[in-house]
Amino acid sequence: MKVRCGLMTAIEAAEVLGVSRKTYYKWEKRGLEALLDGLQDKHAGRPETSLESARETEFKKQVAGLQRDNELLQKQMQLKEIARQLQLKAEMNGAKKK
Repeated sequence: MKVRCGLMTAIEAAEVLGVSRKTYYKWEKRGLEALLDGLQDKHAGRPETSLESARETEFKKQVAGLQRDNELLQKQMQLKEIARQLQLKAEMNGAKKK
């Protein structure tokens, strides 16, 4: 901050920190980026915990599994209906021959 205010040069700041001028500028850039990032609006409320995240992931897996099961059951019902119709046709054809 002293460098930014003109109270110290970058070379002096680097010496105080015990780093090269190039490293000082790299650190300064990171610090300024972090300050600007801190000004961005964040999501309201508490951050999601890993437990909540794990529960949500598990819930999504269960929902996906139930959707697959539902699709499979619907296809089975369609096949049973087709088989029933074929059986009725076969019975009707058998009755006509008699």
